[in-house]
Amino acid sequence: MTAPVFLVDSLADVRAGGSLTLDGPEGRHAVSVRRLRVGEEVVLTDGQGTGAYGTVGAVEGKDRLTVAVSGIRTEAPPVPTITVVQALPKGDRGELAVETMTETGVDAIVPWAAARCVTQWKGERAAKSLAKWRATAREAGKQSRRLTFPRVADPLTTKQVAALLADADFAAVLHEEGSTPLATAELPAEGSIVLVVGPEGGVSPEELTAFAEAGAKPYRLGTTVLRTSTAGTAATALLLGRTGRWS
Repeated sequence: MTAPVFLVDSLADVRAGGSLTLDGPEGRHAVSVRRLRVGEEVVLTDGQGTGAYGTVGAVEGKDRLTVAVSGIRTEAPPVPTITVVQALPKGDRGELAVETMTETGVDAIVPWAAARCVTQWKGERAAKSLAKWRATAREAGKQSRRLTFPRVADPLTTKQVAALLADADFAAVLHEEGSTPLATAELPAEGSIVLVVGPEGGVSPEELTAFAEAGAKPYRLGTTVLRTSTAGTAATALLLGRTGRWS
C-alpha cells in the first residue's frame, strides 16, 4: 500500500535530510486515527503540487509526530487542465460528485446554480455548502494520494460560466441530445478544457444558447443518461485517457 498523505500549510523551507512536524487536526488523524508508528512511511503535501516523502521519526502524545524527510517531489502542472462546471445536485450528491471527480483527477470544480437546479445556494447555506465541497475535495485529494488538489471555485452565474467557456481552449456542454460524442471531439494538446454538467432537470434552452455563443457545443458521453453527480467523473476519466494524462 502506498504511504498515507497529510496536508500541511507549506513546504517552502523543507529539504531532503531535514525534518518536519505534523500537528493539529492532521497530526491527530495521523497519530490517533491512523495510529502511525516510528519508521512508517508518510507523504506530506501542500496540495499545490509539492510533496515531502519520509518516515515517522518520533510520535508525541495524541496529535503530534516528526517526519524525517528523505526526498521532495514537485509535480509539473497538468496539461491540458480539466475544469468541470458542476450544476448543484440535490442532497449530498454534490459532495459525491466532488469526491469522485477529485479521485479521478479533475483540476478544478466550479459550482453552478443552473436555472433548473432544485438546490439553490443562498446566504449562510451557500457558505456552508461551499465549505463542504472544499473539505470534500481536500479529503479526497489525500485519500487518492494526490499532490495537487483540485480548486473548488466560488459559485458562478450562467453569465460568468459563459465567460469561462469563452476563455477555454476547448469547451463542451454534456447533453444527452448532443450529436457529437465527447469520445471523438478534437481536443487541444495543451491549454484548458472546460466541461459543463447540467442539473437533473437538464440545461435550459436559454443556457444552451448562451453557452453556444461562448463556443461550447453540446456533446454526449454515450447511449445512457448519467446523473449529474456521476457525469463529470465519467467525462473527466474519458478526457484523462484521451489527452494522455493517464498514459
